[in-house]
Amino acid sequence: MSVPRGRLIVFEGGEGAGKSTQLARLAARLAVAGLRVATFREPGGTPLGDEIRRLLLDPAGDIAPRAEALLFMASRAELVERELRPALHAGAIVLLDRFFLSTYAYQVAGRGLPDADVRAANGVAAGGLVPDVTVLLTLPPAEGLRRAAGRGDADRMERSGDAFHERVAAAFNRFATPAWQAEHAECGPIIAVDGAEGVDGVALHVLDAVLQACPDVRAALEVTA
Repeated sequence: MSVPRGRLIVFEGGEGAGKSTQLARLAARLAVAGLRVATFREPGGTPLGDEIRRLLLDPAGDIAPRAEALLFMASRAELVERELRPALHAGAIVLLDRFFLSTYAYQVAGRGLPDADVRAANGVAAGGLVPDVTVLLTLPPAEGLRRAAGRGDADRMERSGDAFHERVAAAFNRFATPAWQAEHAECGPIIAVDGAEGVDGVALHVLDAVLQACPDVRAALEVTA
């Protein structure tokens, strides 16, 4: 089953916040209801994007901040053109693990790149695509990195240092405020969810946030209930 028009639902947050877990939970919930769902992650999702992902996350890599930002943008531009727009046009509910909010947090706040330059480059990469809702999972960076460490060896981004991750977390907290969102219409609505709760509790809050922002998804779920 397709919704009247495609929906783009983005999951954001720092390392170990639970994005991938909650995206998979929501995808399963929607699929059981018979809704058409497509899932992607950034960077990646295309042959070019997957190769860029390998380069960006390689622990042995040494990438200058501007080059890092542009690699993320290149992966995003390819994903938007090759996968996201076609899926949305077909009426799918697209669930995306990271989008340009992460660029604002990691490359602007974390690496210190100029906000105006990054926003301009992102405008080219995203091509005007605005999420219907971004679910922002919040978690203290120390706890998130502890969780991430449980997955195995840390990647290049996870190894960026405590001060870096503190700046990223502070940026994400700022993004959840109405004032910041009013100045960044390109990000669409952002709903913060406390990622420190248990997986089941967070999943309920995530579903509520999505249904609040996407009434047609709520209506589709009610039809199949």
